[in-house]
Amino acid sequence: MIGRITGTLLEKNPPTITIDVQGLGYDVDVPMSTFYNLPATGERVVLHTHFVVREDAQLLFGFASQNERSAFRQLLKISGIGARTALSVLSGMSVDELNRAVTLQEVGRLTKIPGIGKKTAERLLLELKDKLPKLHGANPQVGAGGTAISGAAEVPDALSDILNALLALGYNEREALSAMKSLPPDCAVSDGIRQALKLLSKA
Repeated sequence: MIGRITGTLLEKNPPTITIDVQGLGYDVDVPMSTFYNLPATGERVVLHTHFVVREDAQLLFGFASQNERSAFRQLLKISGIGARTALSVLSGMSVDELNRAVTLQEVGRLTKIPGIGKKTAERLLLELKDKLPKLHGANPQVGAGGTAISGAAEVPDALSDILNALLALGYNEREALSAMKSLPPDCAVSDGIRQALKLLSKA
């Protein structure tokens, strides 16, 4: 089990990032809540991780906080929720927002997330009750200096990265392009994904 990874951030291709650890490059999938707070490429990054082994793949997921990782692991325990869907849930809402949805039993809030129908949402709300970690204070930064740097301006084609991120999170091309219509052409990747996900959550 790989529980933590520390290295140099090489690439950002949301939701996947690449981290160099003593010459080895690890591809790590992260929720957007973690992606927003990543330092610039070339900077040191520390993430809590969850390692998934399947017959056809070995996947590493990274999180800025232990709260996010704990929520991810609780989601995986629910029937019908795989790693990709759990990642989409934590990309569409923070742990605090997920806690609120569970407390208020907001089925409609969860069915807006790709891969989650009404029955799955109802089961998710029921099984997560009193099992999610509680947040205390702001999300920790994941950079070496404690300052979050978007680094999105480094990406030459931000809109393409935004579209690819939304598709990777489970939204279809029509939904993604519709949400992106209101984004300015010079929108940074992190801001664009955040705005698009906000629009999709209200659709």
